[in-house]
Amino acid sequence: MLLTLVWGSSFMLIKKGLIIYTPTEVAALRLASAAAVLAPFALMRLNRIKGKQWWVLLSVGMTGSLLPAFLFAFAQTQLDSGLTGALNALTPLFTLIVGALMFSQWVSRRTVIGLSIGFAGTVILVTVQGNGDFSLNVYALFIVIATICYAVNLNFIKNYLPNLSPVTITGVSLLMVLPVALLYLLGPSDIGAKLSGDVQAWWSLLAILTLGMLGTALALILFNHLVQIASAIFASSVTYLIPIVAVTLGMLDGEVVSLYQVAGMALILFGVWSANRQPAVPPAHPNPVADQAQDKH
Repeated sequence: MLLTLVWGSSFMLIKKGLIIYTPTEVAALRLASAAAVLAPFALMRLNRIKGKQWWVLLSVGMTGSLLPAFLFAFAQTQLDSGLTGALNALTPLFTLIVGALMFSQWVSRRTVIGLSIGFAGTVILVTVQGNGDFSLNVYALFIVIATICYAVNLNFIKNYLPNLSPVTITGVSLLMVLPVALLYLLGPSDIGAKLSGDVQAWWSLLAILTLGMLGTALALILFNHLVQIASAIFASSVTYLIPIVAVTLGMLDGEVVSLYQVAGMALILFGVWSANRQPAVPPAHPNPVADQAQDKH
């Protein structure tokens, strides 16, 4: 529930940050503030990382933090925060697909039906505008790509980093992508000039720093912990409630949700629920030898 509230409000914080700052500045500030908070803990844990775990952590940093931060910021220049939160609910569906394709995880017929329903909702949100007109919304596709990144990130953590603590995974992976953010902030960004000329710039900066420290650093620690103690699908299912928080905050901020968008959101959530309402466990195969041994016992 805590993760739902923190992540559900992150879309509104992105929106407030974009009032003054460019999408690239919002993403870079978000990453830098999150990495700075966890840097002391990450530096103390570097000796716990062995061999190929470095490459996995780099992949986790890119797919779980770097790419989504920029994709979400660019998408919200043209999308309401509530709609962005609804599209984020695709994460569990893509987690299933990535797990099946990359890690040979078993997928039931019920899961396939749920995936189909969820994608039907995605098509509505991506192709139907709020007024009912049909046109491809490229910015909505940015969110779809971001949820695919999250799905890859989840499966990597579950399959390759089961013995590292959530703080180590989050802190070190953020530290590894921090140079990208710093290169931009110390180079072409125009943040200093904006802070000196507009009081609103400080409020937008506060929103972004809160987004980085809570919506990224704290949220990723909680999320990575869920991935380790439960299945990747269960952890990603926190996105069931995120759209409710995101849409509610958006409406309180004056955003209007159309019937078409409500229909698309409902299909996505119903599809995710359908795909996960029963454990996807392959049917047990009879073992005559074991049965005979059990009978003798």
